[in-house]
Amino acid sequence: MNIAYYLLPKHCVTYLYDDQTFRQGLEKMRYHGYSAIPVITRQGRYVGTISEGDFLWQLVPEDAVPHSRKDLEKRIVRDILRENHYPPVRITATIEELVNSAMKQNFIPVVDDLGSFIGIVTRRDIIRRLSEQTAATNEALRKIV
Repeated sequence: MNIAYYLLPKHCVTYLYDDQTFRQGLEKMRYHGYSAIPVITRQGRYVGTISEGDFLWQLVPEDAVPHSRKDLEKRIVRDILRENHYPPVRITATIEELVNSAMKQNFIPVVDDLGSFIGIVTRRDIIRRLSEQTAATNEALRKIV
């Protein structure tokens, strides 16, 4: 089965641009109540996913000297992204690849062949659809028997 069947398209997904400020990113996460949000460039390329923890670690840096509000206003989202956090899959990925990714993350960013962000697949949707398929298969087997 094609993973496009599971896809929540970009226009239905909350995301951040990599050039937005720390504050803008944090406000958007708070407003929507998400613990992680995809980050894209203004050209639409997927660059990573930012989480609440990424913001938290910026508030209390390694040297344990808290940043001032003014310092945080100067920080932008791309500066606090971690590498390989929520790696994307291509739209041509198999269901097995999708399930493997879903075991490690709540949602899987999906990109096209050029690396442009086209949407996400949520773990919940994968479980729901696989459960529906299993139920349908079981019902068909009951009718045969």
